[in-house]
Amino acid sequence: MQSDTNLMLDFAGGDISAFEQIMIKYKKLVMNVAFRYVQDKGLAEDITQDVFMKIYNSADSYKPKAALSTWIYRITVNHSLNKLRKIKKIKTISLASIGEISDSDKNFFPAENMENSELTNFIRNAVASLPHRQQTAVILKKYEKLSYDEIAKIMNCTIPAVDSLLQRAKENLKIKISPIVTAK
Repeated sequence: MQSDTNLMLDFAGGDISAFEQIMIKYKKLVMNVAFRYVQDKGLAEDITQDVFMKIYNSADSYKPKAALSTWIYRITVNHSLNKLRKIKKIKTISLASIGEISDSDKNFFPAENMENSELTNFIRNAVASLPHRQQTAVILKKYEKLSYDEIAKIMNCTIPAVDSLLQRAKENLKIKISPIVTAK
């Protein structure tokens, strides 16, 4: 199996099947990251298409300094943030892991389900209100499970800067969530 770098270099040399392999490998990742920002399947699909058009059009300028996945993450994050700026409406990111209740639990605990739904929405809004760089760091760390090193490369910053962004995000979220946590 070819490495990502070789696939991209082959595509830059005119091998369309190499681009198709890149699309197959990274389409789900791009779609998931975009969706976490815009919370709209249609917009996420548009962003995904834009990202792959950018990759297609930028093949000649690709320099294998970092992993191809890092380059694709960076393009995806940038396009997602640009889409949010264009529509001037920040939507919440998905926090599927918070307040998750199985279908069978919903039947037995409808009041708790409503409570969890409210909590999830409150947390979504809190995360969505973070400054973009903090929000990006949280998405890449918490939901994409990337290392500090990978996040630093994607965000074009240092590892200590990533740590600082995540610490500030954590502090901001504590403040934003404290009213609902202390009320319980």
